[in-house]
Amino acid sequence: MPIPLLLMLALPKMSALADGGIEGLLREVHWGEPADALMRQFGAAATRLPQPLDFGDSYADVVLRGAALGGVPVAVFFQMDKTSRGLKRVQLEPLGHQINPPAFRAIAAALHNEYGRPDRICVTPPVPAAGYQTAVEEQWRRDHFSITAIFRDTTLQAFEGCLYGPASGWCGLHGQILVRAALPALDSAACAPPSRPD
Repeated sequence: MPIPLLLMLALPKMSALADGGIEGLLREVHWGEPADALMRQFGAAATRLPQPLDFGDSYADVVLRGAALGGVPVAVFFQMDKTSRGLKRVQLEPLGHQINPPAFRAIAAALHNEYGRPDRICVTPPVPAAGYQTAVEEQWRRDHFSITAIFRDTTLQAFEGCLYGPASGWCGLHGQILVRAALPALDSAACAPPSRPD
């Protein structure tokens, strides 16, 4: 869920990701640490959101901006476990107009350069079970963390049920590019969305 553009533009720059890639950023955080520790650690580069963003099993109330992955500007969300309130996942999302196939290729190339070939690649065709949204998911698993890159794009079928189709304004599923880092035990080995309807 994107945060308002004005808030994103007001956030200070952060260089941890640019200097050491995702692994450099992960060296600066500790799984399970509270949001207050992240705020102290990143200082002026971190901003606490006025209202947390809900990510289903987690929430984010601390965000970093000014990072880039593969030359694509990204926001970094620290997702906190809803029960323990400790860091569960780090999620990177390109900013608004950067959600397109060239941005995903640049991000994927940066991840391939840093981690090599993915351990798993899943492709979801535009089927009803996936909301007619095509998706590519690449996963890298390491001893202390896993990385998942997801590109979801819309198709004309995703506008099904919209009055007058896409010409009437936005209706249907939005495209997404997400890069997630988590402990391997917490990260699902299965691809999501499902690669075929059940």
